[in-house]
Amino acid sequence: MSYRSTRRSFLKHVAVAGAALPWAMPRLVRAASPNTMLNHIAFGANGMAKSDISSLSRHPSFKLIAACDVDSTRLDYVKGAFKDVQFFSDWREVFDKLGDKFDSCNVTVPDHSHAPIAMTAIHHGKHVYCQKPLCHEIYEVRKVTEAAAKAGVVTQMGIQIHSSIYYRMAVAIVQSGGIGKVKEIHSWSGKKWGDNGARPNRSDPVPDTLNWDVWLGVGPQTDFIGGGYFHPGQWRKRLDFGTGTFGDMGCHIYDPIYNAAALTAPVSLTSLGPKPSEYNWGINAHIKYVFPGTQYTESKTVNVTWYDGDMRPPKEVTDLVTGRGIPGQGSIIVGTEGTMLLPHIERPFLYPVDKYKDYAYPKLEGQDHWLQFVDACTGTGKTSAGFDYAGPLTESVLLGGVATRFPNETIEWDAPSLSFKNKPEATALIRRTYRKGWNIPGLSD
Repeated sequence: MSYRSTRRSFLKHVAVAGAALPWAMPRLVRAASPNTMLNHIAFGANGMAKSDISSLSRHPSFKLIAACDVDSTRLDYVKGAFKDVQFFSDWREVFDKLGDKFDSCNVTVPDHSHAPIAMTAIHHGKHVYCQKPLCHEIYEVRKVTEAAAKAGVVTQMGIQIHSSIYYRMAVAIVQSGGIGKVKEIHSWSGKKWGDNGARPNRSDPVPDTLNWDVWLGVGPQTDFIGGGYFHPGQWRKRLDFGTGTFGDMGCHIYDPIYNAAALTAPVSLTSLGPKPSEYNWGINAHIKYVFPGTQYTESKTVNVTWYDGDMRPPKEVTDLVTGRGIPGQGSIIVGTEGTMLLPHIERPFLYPVDKYKDYAYPKLEGQDHWLQFVDACTGTGKTSAGFDYAGPLTESVLLGGVATRFPNETIEWDAPSLSFKNKPEATALIRRTYRKGWNIPGLSD
């Protein structure tokens, strides 16, 4: 029966369904059991998908049986590295033809297609490794998170630094009181996934090697523009398909500070940076969050501020971590007893230097984010960034994108109802209508 057939057949499927970085983690060797082989599908075959596939395949219980990519010119890695693999350009055909033949998948495609593929996999009872941000829309994040919990499948979001010694060390220091109670947090990325220019006023021929209709997926009907405007990487700048610098790097950089301070959902946000254009995200975001306080914070609320592009924390904050310069990406956590500088993908540094010169940093064992996933799928472990954690984190990150639509306004967020208390226009941006012909049960119904 076709995946596109009926809602009844889809719900029948539902009823039936009822790894890490080399510089921070050791190589882990496991003995494969012939009874625990994991038949896996790769949605996406190059770019970050290549990294995910190659990293997952280091596990002896992993077996790639098919790869799906809308661009037939991007299959060379999989064709050269794996044998007996089937290839598809339409992810829906994978479920039509191989729905009962695989156990897990990685979803490593443009942001706007994360939710449709992940939700379909979950409702088919498949384990899901999904790249960050978990979804393009906040509503999608909530629904996918709830569906994964209900289905009981193994999940992991692709924030691989989460499992590194560096980020876990930062969490341990904060939660052990190493810098006292958290007073405020500043996080930033120097990337510029935005576009201040006008959208080209043209429509170009679609290459024969690209399945443009499936690339668009649930997104709005859009004419193809060549020259890399959308594919393969510039989609991150486009409102309809990417989530800007904040979506690209926020889930990475907010992860350790969100985890360390045990943050939940923000209560308000204020964007002090530029507004997106009609089609593209802006550059130089500056977004102030207010989160409820926790056992690790000084007060009943804690301010967390994001900066990207050329924006950085103010001098009075950066002066607290003098001596080595401010990295291109990272966070500064200001505590009542000291301050932590956490560069992205580097160990934390504590200040004042004299106070912490003899500080005993936590000693941690290496972990592998990708192998965690395969272990959990084969019943020998658990993941550290399952959707139960990654969902709320991603919701908080994507709220920043909503805030940029309303510069210099404080918008008040009510997480349980997925709405803004004082801004119905912002609530309208929590979800979107899927393109005609792309109904995804559980997301568009």
